[in-house]
Amino acid sequence: MPEAGEGAAPAPFRVLIVDDDPDMAGFLQMWLKREGMQTLIAQDGDSALVKIMTEAPDLVLCDVMMPGPDGFEICRRVKADESTALIPVVLVTALEDQDSRVRGIEAGADDFLSKPVRREELIARVKTLRRLHDTRKELEARRLAAEVQEKEAIRKTFSRYLSPQLAERVLSDAAGGQSLFRNLSERTAVVALFADLRGFTRLSETVPVSRIVPMLNEFFTVLTAAAHEHEGTVFSMAGDSLLVGFNVPVPQPDAAERAVACGRAMIGRFGPVAAGWAARYGFTLGIGIGIEAGEVVAGNVGAPSFVSYTIIGDAVNVAARLMQNAKANEILIGPRAALSLDRMLGRDTSLDRRELALKGKAGPVGVLALKVAA
Repeated sequence: MPEAGEGAAPAPFRVLIVDDDPDMAGFLQMWLKREGMQTLIAQDGDSALVKIMTEAPDLVLCDVMMPGPDGFEICRRVKADESTALIPVVLVTALEDQDSRVRGIEAGADDFLSKPVRREELIARVKTLRRLHDTRKELEARRLAAEVQEKEAIRKTFSRYLSPQLAERVLSDAAGGQSLFRNLSERTAVVALFADLRGFTRLSETVPVSRIVPMLNEFFTVLTAAAHEHEGTVFSMAGDSLLVGFNVPVPQPDAAERAVACGRAMIGRFGPVAAGWAARYGFTLGIGIGIEAGEVVAGNVGAPSFVSYTIIGDAVNVAARLMQNAKANEILIGPRAALSLDRMLGRDTSLDRRELALKGKAGPVGVLALKVAA
């Protein structure tokens, strides 16, 4: 059985006849109906504009001189409205002077018919405009289909980085999500989070090679779910580490709080996985996390054949160094990220303040250390 709409006949071509002379309107209607077209009739400019907006005809055959808005004004309004601009308008006029033709062209008329109207000329012009109209509709349908395809491709690309809800927010903005596809030239404030496994190197020396990739997939699945839950942007997975950014590509005033909550969730979600691995292989693993805030450069970097959306800057470097220094199931928070966390962490008894010597820094860096129960 064919699906709904399959093999259905194309909708008949609908012509709106605008003329205050009932006899003329009747003749035009009769000739067009003989050609298999549907017709609507309006006897003045105001009712014509209403029918154009409510009935959506495929063509308007409009007298110039009539009560209310004349043919020139109707044509101007039709062409000025985005929703009706593609509807062909034929002006039917007894005015033969050059100025009237120029006024019609300036109003956006697609063609002219002179009174008295001859049937052969009417049909020929309407059929020509019908073919043009059908071509326009086909091109518009193709454009819309291409737009849908492009948006779906962008959505699939976003799914590599963003949570589904954040991807929809980006796609709904005026840029249509194009902000992700720019050159590496935009400076923006972010909170960077680095996370990696503690003890995985020793485990990988014992576990069969065939099991390493499935274990890493399980690990990254857990961490990515936590990142998406807190609307973080996943930038990279390398080895057994993960980089997540907040406040990018959309603003998040509570970015630092989100990053800490995300770190907690990562450790909490990984707990059962780590317990299963420990029971199977006899090794205890945990997650080390580093968080820092600051201005970075965000955008695409790579070669013509391959690009990656990423963030580059001191905040990313410090977050990576903090991650390297973090113990299992510990979050180390850099000084700039800590500035906005006083209310969130002020009463946390598991919080410790310490100073660390970080590579690339002239002196010790004051950090907050947060121990999280797995």
